[in-house]
This record gives sequence, C-alpha cells and structure tokens, in this order.
Amino acid sequence: MKRLLTICMLITSACILHAQSFETATEAVKNMGVGWNLGNTLDANSQNKDYWDETKSNFWGQQGLDSETCWGQPYTKPELMKIMKEAGFGAIRVPVTWYNHMDANGKVDVAWMARVHEVVDYVINQGLYCILNVHHDTGSDVSDGKQVGRHWLHASTNSYNKAKAKYEYLWKQIAEEFKNYGEKLLFESYNEMLDDYNSWCFATFARSGGHHATEATDVYNAINSYAQSFVDVVRATGGNNAKRNLVVNTYCASNGGGHWNSHLQDPLKEMKLPTDATAGSGHIAFEVHAYPTLASGKSETDDLINQLNSYLLTKGPVIMGEWGTSNVDQSETDYAKDPEKYLEFVQYFVEKTKAKNIATFYWMGLSDGLFRSNPVFTQPDIAKTIVKSFYGNADSYQYPEIKDITNIVCFEGEKVINWGDGISIASNLFAAFDKSIKLLITFSKQNSGYSDIQFHYGDWGQKASFTIDGKTYSGDYGPNGEVGASQTITVTFDESIFNTLTKKGLIVHGTGIVITKIELKSGTTDIGKVLIYDNQDPRIYNLQGQQVSNPQHGIFIQNGKKYVVR
Repeated sequence: MKRLLTICMLITSACILHAQSFETATEAVKNMGVGWNLGNTLDANSQNKDYWDETKSNFWGQQGLDSETCWGQPYTKPELMKIMKEAGFGAIRVPVTWYNHMDANGKVDVAWMARVHEVVDYVINQGLYCILNVHHDTGSDVSDGKQVGRHWLHASTNSYNKAKAKYEYLWKQIAEEFKNYGEKLLFESYNEMLDDYNSWCFATFARSGGHHATEATDVYNAINSYAQSFVDVVRATGGNNAKRNLVVNTYCASNGGGHWNSHLQDPLKEMKLPTDATAGSGHIAFEVHAYPTLASGKSETDDLINQLNSYLLTKGPVIMGEWGTSNVDQSETDYAKDPEKYLEFVQYFVEKTKAKNIATFYWMGLSDGLFRSNPVFTQPDIAKTIVKSFYGNADSYQYPEIKDITNIVCFEGEKVINWGDGISIASNLFAAFDKSIKLLITFSKQNSGYSDIQFHYGDWGQKASFTIDGKTYSGDYGPNGEVGASQTITVTFDESIFNTLTKKGLIVHGTGIVITKIELKSGTTDIGKVLIYDNQDPRIYNLQGQQVSNPQHGIFIQNGKKYVVR
C-alpha cells in the first residue's frame, strides 16, 4: 500500500509539474511567429431567417457538418496545415461558430465537436500553435441596414445575465474536450462582441443620440464579465487547462486606433485583465483586430501600436488576431488593385508589430477557395512577404502555387440549378488563367419544359455575356437536346468580360438543368496539372453514426456509401 501511495504521489507530482511547465502567455505570443486564420470554414454559418429569435428552440442547431462549406470553402485537409508550416507560419487561428451546432440547452452536437477536434489536430500535428475560439456567436445583427442574422452573445449586463449559463456551459464542453492538450493550444473567449446597438469602434457608438456614458460603462462591465466567466470555467476543468494560456478580446476587438472621437480608446482603457487565481499571473493575453485603409495604412499602424502600448500592453501581451486592409473581404481587394503598395503595407505592419512582440494572424487570404484543396497558395507573394518581414528572409521556406495548372474542375457531382441558387466560381480561379480560358459545362435537361442556363457576375449585380460555338449570348443560354441526355458546352468570354470575372467571379444558375461537371480550361495546349475541387467527405462513420479514425473489422460509411473492412 505504501509503495502504491508513493507511485500515485509521483504521478500526481508529474502531472502538476507538466501543467506548471507551460510557457507564459508572453512567451507563447513571442514564439508563435506569424499566424494565419482558417477563415470562412468552421466559422461559416447560415441561419433560416424565420428562426432568428434566440429565445426559441428553433434558433439553435440549424446545421450539420455541411456548414463547413456553406461559405464556399472546401473541407479542410491536413495538407493545408502542412503547407502553412513549410511556408514559415508558426500558428493557426481556428475560428468556430457553435450556435448552429448546439441544442437549446447549449449541448454541442457530438459530430461537430469531433470535426472541430479533427481540424485542431491537423494544426497541432504540424507542431503549430493553435488558437480555438467562439466566433460568429457574436457580431453585428445588421449589415448595410438589412438584418442578416442574429447572434446570441451581446455586450450588456442584461444580455450577459441571460447568456451566462449557456456561454459557460459551451466553454466547459470545449475545455473538457481538449483538457489534455499541451501548451501549443490556446483558447480565445469570444470574437468581436458588440453591444445591443451593434456598435463598432466603441460602446454605444451606434446608439441614437450618440455615446451614452452610463450605458457604455455597462457594456464594458459586461465584456469583462464574459472574460472572467471564460477564465473561471476553463480553469475549473483542470488538467492542462489549469495553466493553459487564454486569450480575451477587447470590446469588438477594437485596437483603439484613430482620433476622430474621444471614445476610441475606451475599449482598451476599460478592458481588465481577468483574475486568474488557478494559473497565477502571466497566462492570459489580449486580442485586437486591425483593418486599416491602404491609403493611410502605415500611419494607422503607427497610431494603433501607440494606443496598444499606452493602454493594453501594460496589462499583458497582445495578439493581433485578425488583420489586413479594410476591404480584405471585398470582391476587388486592395491587393488586387495595387499589389506593390499592398506588399509594402504588409511588410511595414509585420515589422512594427514584431517590434512590440505582438503576434499577428493574417485574415483568411493566402490560400483560398478551391486552392485549399490542392493545397496551394492563392497569394504566395503575401505569404512570403509576411514571413520574410518577420524572420528577415524566406529562403528556407516553400510557397507552392498553381503556375502549371491548365485545368481546374470547379464542380463534379449532380446539382439541379435554380434561380438565385447556382454554382459559384471564385474570381481567383479565373485570375489563375489568361483571357484564352474556356469554361466547360456538362449537364442534362431535367424535363421537357422551359430550361435555361444563366451567367451572373459573382456579386449578382449583372449578367455576364459569353460565346458558345461562335454565337454570343447576353447572360442566358437555352439548350437543345433530349431530356436526360448528357451534353457539354464550351463557353468563352471576351477580354473585357474576362477581366471582370477575375475581380467578381461567376455564378452559374438557371432552371430545368442538372449540372454534373464544370471545368475551367486554359486555351493553351500545354500539358499541365489538374486541380480538382474535392467536395467529397473523407470522414468515416460506423453504423451508429459515430466518426471512426481507424476502422477495423466491420461495416462503415464514407461519402454516403457502405463498405466492409475485413
């Protein structure tokens, strides 16, 4: 018994020592180097507009695993993290939206948690730091004056009190799932949380009548309450979570830059370092985001760093969880308009943040859309500039791209296209070719009634003209042929239309048509590489619907089909 007690004490001591050996948040932020966001993937979500009331049960759990691709990105593969590691990136931020995979009581769907776990493993297995968060559960309920969705986490004492139990239960589930992971996994409390007015920049900015001091104080108190709840819940799960480095965001992830309003620095001034009795000092970092305009990018960078230095870096280390320029998500980005100036900004931003030991996570670009399936870089020069600006050179790193690709299979399967719901082809796919590009569409007519294939630019603003067999059409093509018979048309575009497609992309939709394949093909005769968008689901499940990583002996399901392992 004495020997057994001694062994148990040694094991306990070893576990405590392991937790205590975690690097500090300051060390982690420094060791991350440069990072990248796996954006519009696990954070992608789509709400049924009839169910926008988070007090009702039908608000919750509206999607399955297919949500990962609902914003146009392919299923994430481990090879994507491999190219990021080989390009010199040291950390990946994995944004995750949870409400669409939770029931009304806050219970996370088992299959969704397993998929999140799988993607985290892709990152960790490459030796990279990983930041896992709660993402579009927060955000703006209004976009361009039109309601586009609801979020259940808002910054006000009233909202906090309503959401507290569910928010803490969510983090308890996440923390329990990953409690044994080492120091390279960090948790981030919430993304860009806004007040009940959907105010950006600072609390009550969007309030009718302007800033209101009492209400703003309530908002900042709520932000600090969410942050404290997050820390308390994670620490209470024990294991390595007792010392894990945690990240808390300022109100709306504001960086405090700018001088057009005296309240712009309030989110930094009012942000508190949560109490951390379990881990002690040094295991919490702050996060902000930055999207300056390209025209004044350098001066805005200087200003935001000065504000962080004055108000936040005195409290703890800082992570720039997202950055780019202000139109990073637009169809025509600053990079597309003026790549040379954009790369100058990228270099300046990375060098200046590095000087203050601020880790940076570039927002989403670099490898985008179908290119992630290969995987290759969409913007290798931005990736290389980020790494070179941090390390001084990028000679030992690799930046695979699609120079030799002559064919891209954009879609392969079976899809009945409808008005307003078609197949999108991203602008960067067209940009990979020259004006000699051909679009091959294989399809069949669904019935003997009216049928039409229509081409719209990716912003839905205008139809795109095109040519088939020497005849030019303005947006619409009515095919001939027998019902159910497969046929392929070759579509070409004039130089002006092609140039627009490289900026806006294309949407193929219509009615009465079943599309089985869409392929972009270079007009050259060179034999090159074929990039295929793998829209298959590589995951394997048993007959109980449970995901299996290493199937042995039995019947399993993959891509909706059964197979036997003997």
